Amino acid sequence: MAEKRAAEAEEPPSKRVKVDAVDGLTSAVEHQIEQERVVGITAHVSPSIPGFKCVVKQRYTDFLVNEILLDGQVLHLTELPESKGKRKPADSAQQTNGSNDNPKPTPEEAPKPLDPVPAPETISAPPPTTGDPSKSEDASPDATFDLSSEDRQALLDIFGDETLNRILALYFAVLKHPFKKPRELPTVRSNTISEKSQRTAAHVAVRRIFASKLQTETLQDEAGIIAVKAAPSKPNPRSRGNAGASKDVDGSIAKGKLGWSELGGEYLHFTLYKENKDTMEALYFIASQLKIPVKNFQFAGTKDRRGVTVQRVAVFRIRAERLAGMNKNAKNWLIGGLEYKPHGLELGELGGNEFVLTLRDIHFEGEESLSHEDRLQRTKTVVAQAGKALKEKGYLNYYGLQRFGTFSTGTHVIGLKMLQGDLKGAVDSILTYSSDLLPENHQSNGNARIPQDDINRADAIRQWREGSVAGADIMARLPRRFQAEGVIMQFLSKREKKTDRLIQASDWQGALMQIQRNLRLMYVHAYQSLVWNTVAGKRWEMFGDRAVEGDLVIVGEKDGGETGPKEEVDEDGEPIVRPTGEDSAPSAEDRFVRARHLSKEEADSGKFDIFDIVLPLPGFDVLYPANAIGKFYEDFMGSEAGGKLDPHNMRRAWKDASLSGGYRKMMERPLKGLVECEVKEYAGEEQMVETDGERVRKAEAEKAKDEEADAVQLGDVKRIDEQDEEAGEVAEEKKIAVVMRFQLGSSQYATMALREMTKGGAVAYRPDFSTAR
Repeated sequence: MAEKRAAEAEEPPSKRVKVDAVDGLTSAVEHQIEQERVVGITAHVSPSIPGFKCVVKQRYTDFLVNEILLDGQVLHLTELPESKGKRKPADSAQQTNGSNDNPKPTPEEAPKPLDPVPAPETISAPPPTTGDPSKSEDASPDATFDLSSEDRQALLDIFGDETLNRILALYFAVLKHPFKKPRELPTVRSNTISEKSQRTAAHVAVRRIFASKLQTETLQDEAGIIAVKAAPSKPNPRSRGNAGASKDVDGSIAKGKLGWSELGGEYLHFTLYKENKDTMEALYFIASQLKIPVKNFQFAGTKDRRGVTVQRVAVFRIRAERLAGMNKNAKNWLIGGLEYKPHGLELGELGGNEFVLTLRDIHFEGEESLSHEDRLQRTKTVVAQAGKALKEKGYLNYYGLQRFGTFSTGTHVIGLKMLQGDLKGAVDSILTYSSDLLPENHQSNGNARIPQDDINRADAIRQWREGSVAGADIMARLPRRFQAEGVIMQFLSKREKKTDRLIQASDWQGALMQIQRNLRLMYVHAYQSLVWNTVAGKRWEMFGDRAVEGDLVIVGEKDGGETGPKEEVDEDGEPIVRPTGEDSAPSAEDRFVRARHLSKEEADSGKFDIFDIVLPLPGFDVLYPANAIGKFYEDFMGSEAGGKLDPHNMRRAWKDASLSGGYRKMMERPLKGLVECEVKEYAGEEQMVETDGERVRKAEAEKAKDEEADAVQLGDVKRIDEQDEEAGEVAEEKKIAVVMRFQLGSSQYATMALREMTKGGAVAYRPDFSTAR
């Protein structure tokens, strides 16, 4: 016994730390496997391929996510917009690797641009009226007008000589009387223009050549006639009420849809780069600074909080100059790539995501007796085998744990209560918290590693339930990212002014309606995800990777049938031309897919494989498999675990709880067969991959010739060669990491691809991995 104690005393401290760290990692893996089992994540595609244990997101810069746009380009933040009223043109605010999907008129639709201007013809405007220009509304801001020979010819081709002269006279009148109302100036009528393409060219040319000071409209009661008028005048700065008017870049005021269309559209799209922050948390801050509702923002998909992510966002009717100025107040986020478009964004409107992940502290079975060099070589072998299996055999397309929330009551439970009609139960579930998170219990337990935001959330809800804080004050106490809880408590706390009586304390549906719709729908979608996960595991257990009779496939994918929409015509019988892929947001009709059952002959033919098979998300407008899996939907959803629901009766009176359903591929593989893995040695917590934010800040510093460019940081991002001094003591022994890059389609989970590759051994970082347990 004494010898054993002596041996323990001689063991190097670093060795004990390593053993404790591995024990902590193993415990975390076991806990995660149990969490996955609760939401139906159970099977592996290649169980015979060895996996490994590793830590994900030890630093949030270990998890980089960049959206893939519909044209296949990976979205990057490449530059920051100019502020102080200066806006870069759309072409210079590139949001992708050289892509620019802003729709522009084709050469057939519009004359060539003004810049460069060949052989300009200078036309003198009529002189302004006599008198002091500063006191006269007749003062002319422009004395000359440069009309290129190309532009003159283009206008002549459209309007003819006589009409063009009248248009020019109208333009000079606008210059001479800049504050007159359009009705006080003449209207020019064109001759009949029968060709629709020529009418389109007329509208575009007049707006461009005359700098939006003239506007056009096609007369409804006279076919082919275009009226050219003065655009709405800018307000006289000397008139009452115009001192605070909001002006365009050129000083004029854009009013209505026409004014925004001249800029490119009513939606301003921008690239949002964020670090260790929820998508909604960043957007709520921007919305508060702009003083607009957060519902004005749209995005194609939410992104993880713990990571560095780049995504496209659209906001309704906000000027680029206002948004460009946001970066000076940004903390852990940046915006760039500003571009006006005529449409917003919808959930799922992206081609996928590219992931660059740093997997730290690699361990695997049987490593105990190996030297560090042998472990390094063995890691390369294990990772190569796992990467090859992932690339070739794919993974079960489970919905990951993040789909089901981070608190004790999963989002699927809230969604189930909504589908059951128990809206009070749904509200109570959203406002639930663990007593362990209350400040007094947190301190007494000595657990200093629970996120402070979670503690503040629990305390704010507790105080509200006890009545010690009013609903109006709840948002000040609640962390910004818990907006759903905040708006619910505010709604339920509303009182009548005269009697101080609560007037909507039991309006549970009204309370739920306060949550932004995209987030509200995630609750019922989470229930669908639970069902889908459970069924996918059962399907794999019963039939494996072969297609069987009664399975579902998407109509048209391999049938060679007609899948596109039929040609549409307008009221005049002319074809309606819809914008193509990168130019327009897909409508619900465009995105909706239909499925059909496989016959026995088709299943046996080998034409269809496991990557063609889809499983339905339960709803009233889907087919269910015509085999044992279809029966399993009924059995599971009708059970206690499934909520005693009927998969064939998913309509509800409340639209948000009425599910039409959908289809999801049962199996997936990384896009383009891309799975790149690099095994590295490291010590401490050094950062191994540079982020977009660091690159763009360095570029900005170099442009400004900043002498301290190497020290430029964004928020709390450390330099690449900088050790994280806040993380505590750094272990001296060398560790092994894998830097992994791969691409997944929209609505696929990197955590599920990693789960297959590591056989469930990849777990999110916890500080206690490196301490004795």
